Order: sequence, then structure tokens, then C-alpha cells
Amino acid sequence: MVGEGAAHEQGVAPPEAGLLPMEPRLVPLDAGVPAGEIHVVPDRFELYWTMPDAQAWLYKIRVGREGLYESGRFYVGAKKEWPSWTPTPDMIAREPEKYEQHKDGMEGGPNNPLGARALYLFQEGRGDTFLRIHGTNDPSTIGRAVSNGCAG
Repeated sequence: MVGEGAAHEQGVAPPEAGLLPMEPRLVPLDAGVPAGEIHVVPDRFELYWTMPDAQAWLYKIRVGREGLYESGRFYVGAKKEWPSWTPTPDMIAREPEKYEQHKDGMEGGPNNPLGARALYLFQEGRGDTFLRIHGTNDPSTIGRAVSNGCAG
């Protein structure tokens, strides 16, 4: 289950001193947060993957720009390694100079903006939301609102 905010509300420990901002780290959670969930806290650019024993892996991420990020409850409908990518028609309309060249798609690989792995987010009754949790080929964007609705 993918949700938003529950890990933050449950009392996540502060970052440990000396760690790089992008290094994943295991952090304690309050009891009662189920294992096997992903929680995104967009205002802190954090993703929590909950583990047993009231712990979670914390990842610093980037999120969608204002007006493009969509919160809610989702489930992972697909997982892909080196995913291909095609910008949505809305992305092309917003920034044709950036996305028009990829209207027919881009094969997976190191130059692909989705990075090496992607989780495809679906909702009951809606199917594919076109939202993704994915890697990035530009780590300088971590900790910023830069993408077109995804978290990565």
C-alpha cells in the first residue's frame, strides 16, 4: 500500500548526524505502522518504506512541482527495471521544448529520467494514475519539487 504522511504522523526520528542527505537509513517509527507500506511526505522530500519491528527505510526524494503532485492512497500496479518512458500529453503541452522530442518514448537506460527502477501507482476504480515512484538520472534534484507529479 502506498500512502502519504502516516510515517511522519507516527513520529519519525530525526536524521542521524554525519550521513549524506541521499543515503537511505533505517529509522524508528511509533508502534502500529504496518510493515510493507510506502509513505511519502512531500513537504520534507522523504519516502518511508516501513519494515517490521516499528522501523522504516528513509529515503530523501524529489517530488512533483506545485500543482502537479497528487496525494492519496495508491497501490503498486507494476514494477519495472530500466523502465521505458513516454511523457504524457499534458507534459508535452506544458513544456514542448523539453518533451516533444520524446513523444514516441525513450528506452530504459542511464539517460532515462525514470532511472533504474520504477513503481507504477494505481488506484481502485481508476487503474494507472500515471504517477510513479522512480529513480533519477539527475541526483542534484533530490530534495526539490521538480518533476511532473512523481516521487523519486
